[in-house]
Amino acid sequence: MVRLLLTVILLVLLTACGSIGLLPTSELVQKAIAFELEQTQQKLSQQLDLDFQGFEIKRLSISQEQPLTIENLPAFRVRGTYDLIVKLPKRSLTQPNKPFNVYLQIQQEGKTWRLLLPDKGSKDTQPIWRSYVIQ
Repeated sequence: MVRLLLTVILLVLLTACGSIGLLPTSELVQKAIAFELEQTQQKLSQQLDLDFQGFEIKRLSISQEQPLTIENLPAFRVRGTYDLIVKLPKRSLTQPNKPFNVYLQIQQEGKTWRLLLPDKGSKDTQPIWRSYVIQ
């Protein structure tokens, strides 16, 4: 009985230690949000002929990291808020407490993370995920 109890405790500790290094960091989440913002800014710049000078992400706050599996690989749905400063030619606009919801997936080798974006397809079927490497 003692041997079984020690084995269970050891397995729990090993599982906990092994997953700690696989959590997305604030820096990674900020890079994922920045990637999405860059994509949106490019589209807006082309469609509306706007002159964006860039943006800054401040005060990133993660409120939830939900582990899940997407296409047979571990992933996380990360939620929270951040302050966005959009830089325009003659001024800056600040948007405080913008909510975010990103899906991040660690690759099999455990060295790279990818941002997952659900494709805007039919709501009746499983989502098709587009995947982008986070640098």
